[in-house]
Formats: sequence, structure tokens, C-alpha cells
Amino acid sequence: MALKPAIFLDKDGTLLVNEPYNVDPARMRFEAGVDAGLRRLAGTGAPMFVITNQPGVALGLFDEDALIGVHLQLARMFESAQARLHGFYYCPHFARGVRRPYALPCTCRKPQPGLLRQAAREYGLDLERSWFIGDILDDVEAGRRAGCRTILLNNGHETEWARGPYRDPDYMVGNFEQAAALVAVALRAKEVA
Repeated sequence: MALKPAIFLDKDGTLLVNEPYNVDPARMRFEAGVDAGLRRLAGTGAPMFVITNQPGVALGLFDEDALIGVHLQLARMFESAQARLHGFYYCPHFARGVRRPYALPCTCRKPQPGLLRQAAREYGLDLERSWFIGDILDDVEAGRRAGCRTILLNNGHETEWARGPYRDPDYMVGNFEQAAALVAVALRAKEVA
């Protein structure tokens, strides 16, 4: 069976209005333009996955079980945009955390590519034909390290602009709708080629 391309999406600040450490499904809201962008991405047929760092677990701000509700609410929000969330991958680790089992360095915390590689193994994904859309350069680096093409949403959330060999996005756009349009055109062009 041929490997398929996927679309990886950061959660906070990319899909959702960035509310730090929020795990209350009732407070989860899409950023402007995400509904329309997800509809467009769904039209490509490429599976979509959320890739997110959740250091609040390691910091003791919420239990890992709270992320079940976040996942279920995200799936409902995708459905309301006529899209499907194929997978929700999160890193609960943070080296400076206070909860011992989670306070460690790992390969799943962005900018490391561990979660993308895990999704690729579990779903038969072609990372070189896949895309990662995020709002900070750690997202870009995770995507590039995994071999994906990357889009940075230049929406004001990246504040450090620390450069490095994996931190130059393939594209930089102003909003999620523009990113979705770019990915949709690129994936359709690959089908035709």
C-alpha cells in the first residue's frame, strides 16, 4: 500500500485561540478563518493530525486525563467544519516540570519530530509529501526535522525568531485560510503530476 501525505496542525495559536494551559472544552474556540480553512483541507482527502506540546501536565497544572476532553472537543469542532480529525498527538513532558514521571527531556516535544514520526508509523504516512502548519518556529523545526514541508502563520505568536538550520519555513502567510489554500493547491498538483 502506498504511503499517503498528511496535514499536521499545531493546536494553540494555530487552530485555537491561544489560551495558555486551557483544558476546558467549553473555552476552546477556533481562530478566525479556521472553519473555512479546515473545509478546504478536508477537500484534499489528506488525513489531518493535531501535534501539540502540553507542558501543563509536567507542570502540575492539569492531569493528563484532561486531554481526553480536549481531543473529543477538537474532533467535534472539526466535524462542525465538515472535516475529520484523524489523530491527536500530544507531548506531556517538560524537563523543568514538577511531576516526576513527566519532568524529563524527550523526543516528542516540539521542536523534536517524535510525534510526527509516531503518526507516520501508525497511519502509513509519507512525511516528505506531508505538511506542517504552525504559528511558531518550533513547529517549523519539528516539521522540517520530520521531512515535511512547513508553513509558518505569521500572526504575532512567534516572538523569539531564533534561527537555525531547520527553522526556515517553506512558506510564511498571515492566516490559516491562506495556509490551507496553499496546501490544498500543492496536494492537488501532486495528484495531477
